[in-house]
Amino acid sequence: MRTRDWPIRSKLTALVVAPVTALLALWIFATTLTFGPALDLLSARTLLYDLGRPGETVVTELQRERRLSVVQLAGTDELPALTEQRQRTDRAVAELRRRVDGEALRDAADDLLDARVDQLVTALAALPAGRGFIDDYKVDRAGALGLYSGMITAAFHAFDGMANLADPGLNRQAHALTALGRSRELLGQTDALLSGALIAGRFDVGEHAQLVQIIGNERWLIESAVADLPDASRAAYQQLTEGAAFGRLRTLQDAVISANRSGRPPVNAAAWQASHDAVQQQLRDFELTEADGLTDRSVPMAVRILVRLAATGVLGLGAVVLSVLVALRVGRTLAGRLSGVRTAALELADHRLPDVVTRLRRGEQVDVAREAPPLEYGHDEIGEVGRAFTKVQRTAVQAAVDEVTLRRGLNEVFLNIARRSQSLVHRQLALLDKMERRAEDPDELAELFQVDHLSTRLRRHAEDLVILAGSAPGRGWRNPVAMVDVIRGASSEVEAYDRVDITAVHPAGVLGRAVGDVIHLLAELIENATAFSPPDTRVTVTGEQVANGYALEITDRGLGMSDAALESANVRLASSPEFDPTQSARLGLFVVARLAARHGVKVRLRPSGDGGVTAVVLVPSDLVTAEPPAGPDPATLGDAPDRRLSRAGRRGNAQRPRVARTRPPTAPSASATTAVDTRFANGSGGGAADRASTAGGTTDDLDGLPRRVRRRTPDARPVSAVADTPTPRSPEEVRRVMAALQAGTARGRATVVPPPAPPAPASPPAPAGPSVPADSTAPVAPPGGAALPAPAASGPAADPTPATSAVPGPVTAPEPLTPTERDA
Repeated sequence: MRTRDWPIRSKLTALVVAPVTALLALWIFATTLTFGPALDLLSARTLLYDLGRPGETVVTELQRERRLSVVQLAGTDELPALTEQRQRTDRAVAELRRRVDGEALRDAADDLLDARVDQLVTALAALPAGRGFIDDYKVDRAGALGLYSGMITAAFHAFDGMANLADPGLNRQAHALTALGRSRELLGQTDALLSGALIAGRFDVGEHAQLVQIIGNERWLIESAVADLPDASRAAYQQLTEGAAFGRLRTLQDAVISANRSGRPPVNAAAWQASHDAVQQQLRDFELTEADGLTDRSVPMAVRILVRLAATGVLGLGAVVLSVLVALRVGRTLAGRLSGVRTAALELADHRLPDVVTRLRRGEQVDVAREAPPLEYGHDEIGEVGRAFTKVQRTAVQAAVDEVTLRRGLNEVFLNIARRSQSLVHRQLALLDKMERRAEDPDELAELFQVDHLSTRLRRHAEDLVILAGSAPGRGWRNPVAMVDVIRGASSEVEAYDRVDITAVHPAGVLGRAVGDVIHLLAELIENATAFSPPDTRVTVTGEQVANGYALEITDRGLGMSDAALESANVRLASSPEFDPTQSARLGLFVVARLAARHGVKVRLRPSGDGGVTAVVLVPSDLVTAEPPAGPDPATLGDAPDRRLSRAGRRGNAQRPRVARTRPPTAPSASATTAVDTRFANGSGGGAADRASTAGGTTDDLDGLPRRVRRRTPDARPVSAVADTPTPRSPEEVRRVMAALQAGTARGRATVVPPPAPPAPASPPAPAGPSVPADSTAPVAPPGGAALPAPAASGPAADPTPATSAVPGPVTAPEPLTPTERDA
């Protein structure tokens, strides 16, 4: 039995129950031992009146019948007195049997007495048969004497079984009275033998010796019995034996002892009979009187024993109850104190310490002494444990304070570093913007755009540090931004932006205060989708208005995630846990969870149909507005030429038009291409046209915004249209050529539409962009969002496709925002 794992209450209960049970068993045993003798004393009266008195009557009647039977066998005639005596004997035996068969005697008798009573009843059952032998003279005087003496001996054996009292004095007196009864029985045997010898006129062979032996046994029994009697009883017996009848009987016995063994007995029959009957009656009366006195003394003694038993029982029971109460009190006190220590430990571990940590993380001040009060549990070992645990509590709370202080310091360090990095990145982006405005060489401008894109990604990672430090990034917008522009802004912050396809996006807008965080959130999810999917697969982004907000789905075709990993990631996204430095591999999910929790956005990952993962982003309704107008609002722009996302393309229709991209059969040569700048204009349309004309190019309106066609620099040398050997090109160059070809095709289509009337000088020029179907897609822009060099209108590599023909090719993502549009 493994007791070490038992609860403390079970151990204390076992510790209490074992000794209390032993004490209770000992009390029950002692009570039983005392109660048994008391019951024996109380049952002495029952035994006397149900067995002693009827048994003594039967013995007396059997002694008389025995004498008459021996006399009849010694003579020749039948004695009428014997018949009458037999009737009296039968009545005495019937009364004895009635008393013996009663429940009172059987309940009061023990096993030994029950057995001896059964032997007595069995011996008396042989009486009728013995009488028949006597009447038929089939036995002699010795046989008749033995028949009756056996029955009387069985009766005295039953009387001996009655003398089993608890008190030694009473028990000794009962045995003495039984011995006196036996001596009286021996006197009766002497009377029967002598009466037979007197009728026969002589002793039979052996009768004289038997008489002498019986008289000797009688006198010995009387002496031993009288010695065990109490003083008063002994004095009464001595006074009784000093009577004349005892003296005459003793004289006659002495004469019989000295008589001739074969001659006539030397006593007178009448004198013997008178002396014998007188002594026999006196002895019987003395025995009955002493038996009544014995019974009377046994009852008060039994009452005294019962009183002592009751007192002892009550005291013992009181001791047991007191032991139980003391054990329960001590056990309950110990269990309560130990449970208090346990409760304090659990309270510290489950509530107090986490609450202290939470308050510390909220910036509240915590008093260690108040949060870890001393545990007072006395001055014993449990009290020492409580005081030791108080020290543990204070140490734990102080450690939590120190840990949170350390984390706060680390967060401040992260925030300081991030703010510095942010400041440098913003300055770098502003510088790149100026350089891009002044650049005229297409290659140089493309490289500047690539640096701009890297700086934008660097800014996002710096914002990650700000979010890890528990602060908010600095980017923000005052006015709502179209959802499609938010998605484009997010995709432009991803390295593999050219793999992102924005398909169906229902028109909607996002409040300005949440634009930066939503862009950051979507960028993290899109970057995960591109990073964990093969490079030859596409990542699709869709958006639609739902009942409780706006739902965005980002789907990749990667290897997917296991159910356990998805569940763990969803728990992390839903709970926004504290930053754990050991989980550095999951910083993206942590940042997404923080951003989602800040605005009530719900993010959940689920398996996609193509084996990848779909990230579902639910923007709440309070952050979703109607889609803002397609053009820039001069009232919101004012004199801020550096506002970036406000310069994004605005379209009046719900579904923003997108330009399709076509891959021509052959790539155009570099000599036949002309750089086309598709950067968004800043401010009004007139300002954009002026800057375009100043740069030496021509302006055109596409998608509601003016575009500038870059001219070649003066020092650019023409390249032969036909090369003897193909010149190897880098992937970036091939991509630029293909994008330029597609842009040229789009511009060729635009020539079909008649140009608009020239604008009045006082008003901004009207947009001259073509009307593109709503379900088309825009070409993927290079890093930074600027258009790539496009082929010239004429030359060997000009696009042979008619301007009115449909352009085949895959539908790709709309162009991302330009570098100047992403800066907050």
